Amino acid sequence: MTELIRHWIAGKFDDATPQRTGEVFDPATGKATKHVAFASESDVDAVVVRAAEALKTWRHTSLARRSNVLFAFRELLNQRKSELAEIITAEHGKVVSDAAGEVQRGLENVEYACGIPNLLKGGFSQNASTSVDVHSVRQPVGVVGVISPFNFPAMVPLWFVPGAIACGNTVVLKPSEKDPSAANFIAQLWQEAGLPDGVFNVVHGDKVAVDALLAHPTVKAVSFVGSTPVARYVYETGTSNGKRVQALGGAKNHMVVLPDADLDLAADAAVSAGFGSAGERCMAISAVVAVDPVGDELVAKIADRMAKLSVGDGRRNCDMGPLVTAAHRDRVTSYVAAGVSAGAELVVDGRGVRVDGASDGFWLGPTLFDRVRTDMSIYTDEIFGPVLSVLRVPDYEAAIGVLNNNPYGNGTAIFTENGGAARQYCEEVEVGMVGVNVPIPVPVSYYSFGGWKDSLFGDAHAYGPDGIQFYTRTKVVTTRWPDPSHGGVNLGFPQNR
Repeated sequence: MTELIRHWIAGKFDDATPQRTGEVFDPATGKATKHVAFASESDVDAVVVRAAEALKTWRHTSLARRSNVLFAFRELLNQRKSELAEIITAEHGKVVSDAAGEVQRGLENVEYACGIPNLLKGGFSQNASTSVDVHSVRQPVGVVGVISPFNFPAMVPLWFVPGAIACGNTVVLKPSEKDPSAANFIAQLWQEAGLPDGVFNVVHGDKVAVDALLAHPTVKAVSFVGSTPVARYVYETGTSNGKRVQALGGAKNHMVVLPDADLDLAADAAVSAGFGSAGERCMAISAVVAVDPVGDELVAKIADRMAKLSVGDGRRNCDMGPLVTAAHRDRVTSYVAAGVSAGAELVVDGRGVRVDGASDGFWLGPTLFDRVRTDMSIYTDEIFGPVLSVLRVPDYEAAIGVLNNNPYGNGTAIFTENGGAARQYCEEVEVGMVGVNVPIPVPVSYYSFGGWKDSLFGDAHAYGPDGIQFYTRTKVVTTRWPDPSHGGVNLGFPQNR
C-alpha cells in the first residue's frame, strides 16, 4: 500500500482520511512512490487554531528556554542531516551531496537563531526626562505561515522557521506538495528537541491550503518563496488581508565576465552555478554576459566542462540529477526548442542525454546557448532548469545596461581581476545580492537574503537581522517610578530560568 504523507498538527500526525491527495514521485525513476494529503480550508483552520493555542504559552517562554530548544534542535539536525539529505534526493532528485549542502546551509540559520537572547535585546535610556526611563522591546507577531518551494524542501523552511520560533511565534508550514517528506522529518526533530506541541505544525496541500493561510485572520505574518507571479499574488492577497508578508520571487541571475577575468575560473563557475541541482535554484546562473573579446574562448571552455558532466540518479555517483516532475521537465524542454526557433546558437543540446538511471526518469541534460538576444524567451523568462544562455556585449557599459534593464534583481556575479571594476559594478548594479568572483552569492546566516525589483515583494529580506525584525514588533515603554522598590535578601548565585 502506498504511504500517505500526513499533516503534522500539535505534535502528532493527523489520522483523518483526507478528501483529496496528490502523488509524490521519485524523479529518477518517474514512478509515484507516495501520496500526500491535501488540506481543505477547514483543515487549515484546525491547524491554525492549535498554533494559536500554543502561542499563549510559547510567546511568554523565557529566552533561555527557547535557546535551549534551538540548541537541541541544532544538534539533532546535525546528527541526522545525512538522513534528511537522502529524503530530499528521493523526492526532489538533486544529487545527495547537493542535498547535504542544502541542509548545511539551513543549519547555519538554526545556529544564528540560537543566539536569540542577544538578537532580541532592546534599547534603554535612563533619565530621558527627569526620573523618566525609556526602553524598547521586541515581541512576537503571533501565528506565522511559511509557504516553501520544491527546490529547497529543507533549506528554505530553515531560513524562516527557526527565527520565527526563536522570536516567540508559532508556525504553520505549507511545504511544496512535490517533495513534502522533509518537512515532516524536520517536525519530528523539533519535537524531539523539546519544542512544545503546536509551536511548529505542517499542513500539506496545494493552492487551497495557500489561500486558506493567506485569508485566515489569526495568521499575522506570511513568508513565501516561489516564482514571481505567485509571489506577487501571495503578497497582494496577504497584505489585503492585513498580514505582514515577505514574498521572495523569481530571478534571472547574470554572471558578467570581463576581458581580464581568469576564464578557467569563470567557466568552472558558470557550469557549477548553472547546472547544480539541475538549474532548479533561485540563485542559479542562467545568463552569462561575455564582454568582448572573451566570448569564443569562454563558450569553448564552458562546453568542454559540460561534456564531462554525468547525469543520472542522484543516489549514484553523478554530477546532476533529474528535474522534479515530468511536467516541469517538459516545460524546460520547450524552452530549448523555443531558443532554437528564435535563432540562438545551440552549442550543447541536453535533450536525449544518456543517463545513469531509469529510462522513465525526468531527464534533461545540461544545455548551452550562445549569441542569445535579450528579446528571446530563453532570456526573458525564468526557465528554472539546466539551460545556460551566453549573451555577448562590446563593453562594461553594455553589460551593466543588460542587467539593469532586466525586471529581476535577485543575484549576480562579476568575474574580473580588476578591483576598481568590481567595486564600480557592486555600486551600479541594481541587484540585491552580488558576488565578486563568487558565482552563487547566497549570504551567510548573519546577513539577510533577498533581491530587488520583481525578485522581492515586501520590505523584509529573509533570515538574519531582517528576519528577526520581520517576526517581531517593537514596543517602546516610558516609565517613571516615584519610589524605589526592594526585593529582599537572597545570597544564592543568580541564574537564568
